[in-house]
Parts: sequence; C-alpha cells; structure tokens
Amino acid sequence: MSEPKRVLYVSSEIYPYLPETTISNIGRYLPQGVQERGCEIRSFMPKYGVINERRNQLHEVIRLSGMNIIINDLDRPLIIKVSSISSARMQVYFIDNEDYFFRKHIYGDEKSEFFPDNDERAIFFARGVLETVKKLRWKPDIIHCQGWISHFLPLYLDKVYSDDPIFSDSKVILSLYNDGVNQTFPNNIKSKVQVPGIKPKDLEALEPANGINLAKLAIQYSHGIIMGQEGLDNTLAQHAKASKLPILDFIDTSDENSAYMDEYIKFYDKISAKK
Repeated sequence: MSEPKRVLYVSSEIYPYLPETTISNIGRYLPQGVQERGCEIRSFMPKYGVINERRNQLHEVIRLSGMNIIINDLDRPLIIKVSSISSARMQVYFIDNEDYFFRKHIYGDEKSEFFPDNDERAIFFARGVLETVKKLRWKPDIIHCQGWISHFLPLYLDKVYSDDPIFSDSKVILSLYNDGVNQTFPNNIKSKVQVPGIKPKDLEALEPANGINLAKLAIQYSHGIIMGQEGLDNTLAQHAKASKLPILDFIDTSDENSAYMDEYIKFYDKISAKK
C-alpha cells in the first residue's frame, strides 16, 4: 500500500465470540492480516446475548457509552463494550443494548423464525457504530461492511454523516453473502429508518421490505462490492453487477494458501483512490 490506511470493519459475526462461519472467520482473520500489513484497523460487531462476557473478558467503555438512539419514537441507550484478541493484538468493539441484543439466539427464535424487530436491531447497530467512531475521533479511509445487520450503514453514512469531518473521505466496501436474504421486515420500516437527511425517495429500494432489497439498498450507497461467497443469490449477484460499481469476485477464503488478504487490500487501494 502506498501509505498506511485506516480500515473500519463492521461485521455481523467475529470468531471466537461466535462459532466459526465464513463471515465470522473473515471477521476474525482479515483485520489481523490487514493490520499486520501496515494498516490501522477498528472492528465492530453486535453484542449478542449468546456471547459470554466473562469468558471473553468484555468490559464497558464508559467514555463511549451513555448516548441514546431514537428508533420508532423510543430512546434506546447505546452501550459500548470492548474485548481483546490477544493473539491478534486486536480489539473488538461491541454495540450493546439490552432490548435488542440480550437474547438466547442471534437472528431468530428457537424455531429459526427471524426476530420481528431485526430491522430496528440493524438500524441501531449501524447508527451505533457511526456514533461511536465519531466519539473515538478516528477517521476511516475504508469502511468494510460484512453481514446483513450492517446493511443500513452505507445509507446513513451517505445521507447523514458524509459532511462530518470524520467520514468526509470514507469509502464503503460491501461484502455480499446469502445471510438474511429470506427475511421480511415490517411495513413501517421506512419511518424507523428516517432521520434528518434521509428522504422517502432514498428508501425506494425497500419496496417491498425484505432481506434482498435491504442488500440492494446497501449496494446503492456503497463504493465497491466483494462477492463474499460462492453461490451468491442470483438476484443479488445480478443487481451487484448492474450497479456498475467496482467488484472483487469471489475468492476462497477457507484455503490456507489463499491470497485473499492481499487481493482485498489491493481492492481497498482501488476504491480509496476513486474520487
């Protein structure tokens, strides 16, 4: 890389806090590899109730907590926690709220039915990350979103935070997966999403309100796309290609000889160089 870059990772899952999956493994090892190649990194994920705070040595960051986020006319306190992966010399920040994340399951109930307030959880997560990064006064060059629960962040960055000096030069890269594509959201989702700066026309992609269209909304406000898995939903893959955004095709990240980290960094360089 021509100069050290700051990369913000916004992930739905990170191992070892959650079981190993494609997303959680990338959430764990990609930031470490990028950091070892000379970048500064910050990593965020939701603090799901299944994460054992004592075993993983999470603790609240008082100076970052204490703000409220209003969704659907209700104030929800934003709690920020942090943990370290000592072997990676890497910290992970957790977005927490008891109403949204203190549950025995991650995305749905014991019958694998998606939680009916998953839209609010995703809104809270996206806004919570951006507000926390502002408090950190840490200016990211690249914001890499992974997993459906990060999909509102590109919209908020573009419409609400783009004039903030912290984010004025930030570019969003979106990794696409099949997680969450089968979700449906409540009909009043648009009123929950809207804050000053977001107009109804900005949310037209959410018609109807479902997981595929939430991903399309994320694509609309991103600067580059990574095909995160093989066999990506065809509708999603075709929409990504039609967007005319720069695309990094699928690379097998499970192969220990994979060069995906170097390819991802080259892609970061390409996107950050775009005006």
